[in-house]
Formats: sequence, C-alpha cells, structure tokens
Amino acid sequence: MPSALFTPLQLRSLHIAHRGWVSPMCQYSCTPETGEPNDWHLMHLGSFAAGGAALILSEAAAVNASGRISPRDAGLYSDEQAAGWERIVHFVHQHGAVDCKIGAQLAHAGRKASTYWPFSDRTGSVPASDGGWVTFGPTQQPYDGYAAPEAMSEEDIHGVIADFAAAAARAVAVGFDTVEIHGAHGYLLHQFQSPLINTRIDKWGGTENGRNRLMLAVVDAVREVIPDSMPLLLRISATDWAEGGVDVDASVRLAKAASERGVDLVDVSSGGAVAHQQIRPAPGYQAGFAEQVKRDAGIPTGAVGLLTSATQAEDIVANGRADAVFMARAALRDPHWWLRAAYELGHEISWVPQYRRAIPRHGF
Repeated sequence: MPSALFTPLQLRSLHIAHRGWVSPMCQYSCTPETGEPNDWHLMHLGSFAAGGAALILSEAAAVNASGRISPRDAGLYSDEQAAGWERIVHFVHQHGAVDCKIGAQLAHAGRKASTYWPFSDRTGSVPASDGGWVTFGPTQQPYDGYAAPEAMSEEDIHGVIADFAAAAARAVAVGFDTVEIHGAHGYLLHQFQSPLINTRIDKWGGTENGRNRLMLAVVDAVREVIPDSMPLLLRISATDWAEGGVDVDASVRLAKAASERGVDLVDVSSGGAVAHQQIRPAPGYQAGFAEQVKRDAGIPTGAVGLLTSATQAEDIVANGRADAVFMARAALRDPHWWLRAAYELGHEISWVPQYRRAIPRHGF
C-alpha cells in the first residue's frame, strides 16, 4: 500500500509534496536586539530541507520589537530582518530534497515577551538595563514570575493588528510560500482568547466572542494582504490544561470562525497560557485535539507533540486524524528524518536527482 504520510497535499494553489512538516522552533540565536536571522538559521532550517521535509515553518517572527519573546528572538518588521529571511527562503527552495516549501510564523509574545533565553544563567523578565522592555497584555495581570505588562489600549490593539498585516506583507515580498499566525502557547492572541487571562469588559473581552475578537481580526488583516492563492495557517492551543480555561469545544468554535474567514489549516497544539497548567504528556498526546478540531470544525489540521516515529506519523494521517504531522524534537535529533521515514515505510518518493544518487541502494 502507498504511504499516506508521503502523499501530497494541496492548500489553495500551494502543492506540498507530502504530509511530514517541520514545526516552528525558537532558536534564541538572532543578532541581539535587531532580530535578524543569521547563518545559524540558514543551517538549522536548511538542514531540514536537505533532509526531505515538505514544508518548514520558521520560528516565531515577532511583528514588532515589543513582541519578541527575548532580545535574541527573530522579527519580520524591518528591511534587515526581511533580507535575512529572504536568503533562507531562497536556500530552502534551491536545496530541498523534495520541492520544499517554507512558511513564516508571525507572532507577538504579549505579557510573555522580554524574557531571558533558555540558555542564559538567568530566568524571568529581562530588565531595561539588560536590553529588556515594557510588555503588553490584555490586562496588567502578569504571567507567574514575570514583570507585569501594561494593559493594551484600543489604539495598542489596532496597532498590533496592523503590525501583523505589515509582517505578512513582508513575508509575501520575501518569497515565503505560506504564513502561519501564532495564536497559541500563551502568547498575545492566546492571552486575549483565554478566560484565565482576559478579564476585560470591553468588546475585546467579556464573552467568548469578545475574547476571540483579536485573533479573528488578525486573521482578517493578514488574509487581506496575502494573495488569494496563498494558504493561511493558524496555530492554536486546543486546551489551557487548567480549569476554567480554553477547552477543545471552544477551540472548535474558534477554528470554525477562522475557517469562514479564510484560514486553510489549523496547527493544533496546547497549553502555555498559565503556569499552573497540568499537562499530561505522552506520545502523540495532542493528536486527539487535532482529530476533534478536524472533525467538528470541518477544517484541515496538523498534529504536533511527541510525534517521533514514521509508523506513528503514518497512522495519524492514514486514519484521518490529521492532514499533516509537524515534527520538532525528532527533526532536531535527525534532520534527515523524512529520508529515513520513507525508507522505513517502503515508500518510493520522487527525490530531486542528487538525492536519488546519494541514497544507498539498500536504504539506510
């Protein structure tokens, strides 16, 4: 039987060679303060293209300077950043083992911005004396252990919406094949969505529709500036893993509304909103969320989360639980994961000529 994982997928006019994709992974390795990707990112993302990935999503690129997770995070709000990304996009297009596509993930960290990078010897919020900045959120409620943000005004909110649109326009100009809006992991759009964080009583809060308003306004703004032929992806946290927070039913309703506004695939993750979350990780523990959103919202989904083996990924796609599988840690451990997976599944794929020569006759 042919492999389901290695069948192509069409999203609008974008032909994606197979269903094994690379999940966004922050590297905290950009030029400090300027947010420009560099040789590390070229090597990091380029290795996945050479290893057979069909679609790579960039790490979260902030839509403005205050939206960076740390001073070492990427952005897509300046010409210099755009030039750095253009070099990477060109490399991925030129050197993929298949016709590799690449998408830009656009984000704003909100109250979880201006934090120390994971390999620093410090944790928590970065003070201004060390290159940090004032953060913003739906209210002044801080994430546990972080500095309190400023509550966003109506003007601030509309400014962020415009910043997402401007970053999306830059992504198109750079040559990215698709755009993903980061609405998960406790960052700004998820902060507005979650009732555990958003206690506003104006039109940007109060009810589920009010809490979803910013996420959907960003969808509208981005959809307006990217070509009709380009697919739009949305990453969500299907559950907050905390009582009183976002649950899967609420995420289904959000996905339906996003689909009606032009989102073509929902990248289903979970968690990140609050420090007291109670996550129960296990192999493929989030695939069921992708399955429910796909079934109940009627929109294509991508599954992510402790997905490591070829047979595991094949099972998810073959049984219709999700339309694609995003790899992260497994790809870091083996940047040629897709070449190996095709061999393990006994699938003959149309690699570009130099890879057909390079793969041993009897596999790995």
